[in-house]
Amino acid sequence: MFARTQRARTTAVRVARQALGSEVSRLHPPSKIPYADSDDTAKPEYYTDHARPMHDRMEAYVLDLQDRLVTALESLDPSQKFVRDRWERSDGHGYGISCVLQDGAALEKAGVNVSVISGTLTPGQLKSMRDRRAQTAELLSDSEQFDFRVAGISVVVHPRNPHAPTAHMNYRRFEVFRQNAPEGEPPVMAWFGGGADLTPSYLFLEDAGHFHQTLKDACDAHDPSYYPRFKAWCDKYFTNVHRGETRGIGGIFFDDLDDKEPEQLFRFAYDAGNAFIRAYVPLVARRMAMPYTQRERDWQLIRRGHYAEFNLVYDRGTKFGLMTPGARIESILMSLPLAARWEYMNKPDPDSPEDLLLRAVRTTTTWAK
Repeated sequence: MFARTQRARTTAVRVARQALGSEVSRLHPPSKIPYADSDDTAKPEYYTDHARPMHDRMEAYVLDLQDRLVTALESLDPSQKFVRDRWERSDGHGYGISCVLQDGAALEKAGVNVSVISGTLTPGQLKSMRDRRAQTAELLSDSEQFDFRVAGISVVVHPRNPHAPTAHMNYRRFEVFRQNAPEGEPPVMAWFGGGADLTPSYLFLEDAGHFHQTLKDACDAHDPSYYPRFKAWCDKYFTNVHRGETRGIGGIFFDDLDDKEPEQLFRFAYDAGNAFIRAYVPLVARRMAMPYTQRERDWQLIRRGHYAEFNLVYDRGTKFGLMTPGARIESILMSLPLAARWEYMNKPDPDSPEDLLLRAVRTTTTWAK
């Protein structure tokens, strides 16, 4: 059924569809996307410097990945550039760099944010951590206070064209210390978290397969159990429970990952983050100049409304950020689309391209081989 409906949709696109706006006609996919055709075999200094503290290495990595991802995304439309906004926390406990592009021809809104912050865990944050794992509850007792530090990258890209999928990616390392611990004392707990997922408005089977297969290959290089575990975790986590559907067609997601030595986990996070460029940016290049109609634009905005619902109601990272004293709200809510739409009782026609997408997010599908 998916393949048959896909062929019908492709035929319909070819037949007398007028593009919205003149920007589509001037877009041309780049002949080469920086960092998308390479496995980055020449490892940077922070990758090989094992004597350097892991937090510092993660900080160097997310800054490096931010620069490379911004370069790759800017290659889609060289006339558009990200605005780089460096900010410092008012309490002096960290900084961030927000790279944001808005109202572009290829990208309606895109954010590539890095944050390197520290602070004291609030009661709400501690409760959230304890509720997730019994081990956390045992180590983080009610009788003590704890500080944290985290280095991470968070990415959300909302292309303008309804046929180009939205995507999200984030990777981070989180460390928890006893409050006022002496310099050099190891953390009470430390883990990696993150993942990447795809949220199309219109489903292209080849795009879904490419995205998942690229992430699976990155996972398999480190642990064959990772992709099936993290895909299932992603499908479960990114669910709008009130609608009975996933936010998109998934990818990988994990949190509190400490099942291997820190060095092994850092290498996995490094490879998985790099794989996102290869998994995603070529999909936007493939779809960004396709013609589309007002109906397709309206459907894209409806799907973005569902995207916003998940981020505001369920997303753990958004909740953590909003509970952090002195948090930078602009960066936390960067993930929200520039525009969204809510229609009362919207229901696509049976077997339409829109209905195909709904069926995909209401079932579990194996996308990778």
